[in-house]
Amino acid sequence: MSPKTSRPWWLGLVIVAIGLLWFFEGRSLPQLGGYAALGPGFFVTVIGGLLVLLGIILLIQIARGETFSPQDSEDAEAGAKASWPALLWAASGAAAPLLTMQPLGFPLTAMISFALVTRAFGSRLILLDAAIGLVLGLICWYGFSSLGVSLGAAFPFLGA
Repeated sequence: MSPKTSRPWWLGLVIVAIGLLWFFEGRSLPQLGGYAALGPGFFVTVIGGLLVLLGIILLIQIARGETFSPQDSEDAEAGAKASWPALLWAASGAAAPLLTMQPLGFPLTAMISFALVTRAFGSRLILLDAAIGLVLGLICWYGFSSLGVSLGAAFPFLGA
C-alpha cells in the first residue's frame, strides 16, 4: 500500500461503535428467562461483544496495511459503482416492518418486505415474489404460534 493510499479506519471504528452500542444496550435487557431460558438481551449482548472483537481485528488488519479487494471467487466487479436504487429498495424492505407490522400483521409484512428485497436484487416478478413472501410469512407465523410465541393476530385489520 502506497503512503498516499488512504486506509478505511472509519470502517473498523464504525463496527466497534455499533458493537459497543449493541453490547451496552443488550446489557440493559434481561439476560435470562423466557422460552429457552435465555432472555432477549443475551444474544444482543453476545453479538455486540463479537462485533467489538471483529472491529478490533479489522483495525489491526488496517494498521498492518492489508488491502481489501474482491477475490475472484466473490464474482464482484471491483470498479462497479454502488446501485443506489437497489440500496433504497433493500432499505425499504428492511424498514417496512416498522410501519406495517401492527396494522397489517406478520404475514403481510413479510410479503411486503420479501417483495421489496427481491426487487432490490433485480426481480421484476412482483406478484410471484409477493405470493412467496406471503406463504413464507404464514408458515413462520404459524410455526411461532405453534411454539407459543405470539406474533399477534395474523391479520389484525380483520378483527380476528
